[in-house]
Amino acid sequence: MKKVITYGTYDLLHYGHIRLLERAKALGDYLIVGVTADDFDKTRGKINVQQSLIERIESVYATGLADEIIVEEYEGQKIDDIIRHEIDIFTVGSDWVGKFDYLNEYCEVVYLDRTEGISSSELRSDKRELKLGIIGEKNLLTKIVRECKFVNGIDIIGICGEEITLADFHLNDDTFITDDFDSLLDRCDAVYIASHPETHYVYAKKALSLGKHVLCESPISLKKEEAQELFALAEAENCIFMESLKTAYSTAYSRLCLLAKTGIIGQLVSIEATCTSLREIDNLDEKSLKNTWNSMCSWGPTAMLPIFQLLGTEYSYKNVVSNLVNEKLMFDRFTKIDYIYPTAVASIKVAKGIKSEGELIISGTKGYIYVPAPWWKTDYFEIRFEDSTNNKRYFYQLDGEGIRYQLVAFIKSVEKSKSYSCISKRISMQIANELEDFYIQKLNKININ
Repeated sequence: MKKVITYGTYDLLHYGHIRLLERAKALGDYLIVGVTADDFDKTRGKINVQQSLIERIESVYATGLADEIIVEEYEGQKIDDIIRHEIDIFTVGSDWVGKFDYLNEYCEVVYLDRTEGISSSELRSDKRELKLGIIGEKNLLTKIVRECKFVNGIDIIGICGEEITLADFHLNDDTFITDDFDSLLDRCDAVYIASHPETHYVYAKKALSLGKHVLCESPISLKKEEAQELFALAEAENCIFMESLKTAYSTAYSRLCLLAKTGIIGQLVSIEATCTSLREIDNLDEKSLKNTWNSMCSWGPTAMLPIFQLLGTEYSYKNVVSNLVNEKLMFDRFTKIDYIYPTAVASIKVAKGIKSEGELIISGTKGYIYVPAPWWKTDYFEIRFEDSTNNKRYFYQLDGEGIRYQLVAFIKSVEKSKSYSCISKRISMQIANELEDFYIQKLNKININ
């Protein structure tokens, strides 16, 4: 019996896929089809896959052409599969000519001509593009615009901000530049809000009231009641409203949370999250400070994320200490919060203008998870045990700090009219509640000179 193997993503399965599978099937007696896993697709730069792994496997199965379906999960697996399954022929589309010649050492390699004029990428691109407007500060806008270029289905229709020009973003001349938010909303289907946190509620409410989808930088509001109002408004207007917190969309971060929940390190008893950045703030006047994100707004939501996702939001008690540069503005140089749960403790340390080791440590009764600095750009973590020979290391591709992944989730949410956010409403509202507590000064203020 002659065995044939081929691989693909098979996103939005189309006639071209089917023709390729038919011709692969004709090469032998038994066809094995490898469907690439979501994580492996990301490592190869395919971040805009529309269907889940299960949906793609089911589509291939429905063709009736595959005698066996396997999942491709890691680099080098093709050699392992060819040896394990005693493959005679490896085949793939002609757009990969030469790429897999190294497999000739293990089996015959056949490149098949692809069906002209059709591809999954074209099908994704042919969908109606989301007209996106972006509002915010220049440094953050630059990152967002850059990452949008990696995501199919986004057309940046306009940018709103002060002292910005089209040349700042290397976009085409059709992009609308304005300092008027209403003008931006007139032209877009959705808006990405990356302005100062004090404006998030006002901008999001206005956009949602006009039926615009909203992706908003965290925190979505500085008051829990306002956050609740925004989610209710989004539901009433049939709009997608998502919190933008890029760490939540990192594959490595989501995997470490999943592993922690499985009990691999035992019962969780402690989480320590530190997020700091160096920025000169001591010499800023009051106007400049007012327009600058303080430590809690800049880093608080990120540091709180693993705590609330793993331990929940129902803590028993918290203690907050801050070093305030300006008490009137509640501008903190440094803030530390200790959370006490019935069976666990947690702490965050956030700072601007003070530097510390930006690591995440999740401790359990059997071991602990360690994520080195900067943990909020998670692409690697370790699970460590008393017996170090049992330690495990995990590596995952992270592109664009996670921004492009959350953009993909936002686009998918709009297309499917269903939220694919990695942050629950409960956690978004809890983050808003923590910021509200901070601003009404429910804390013990200290001065560190």
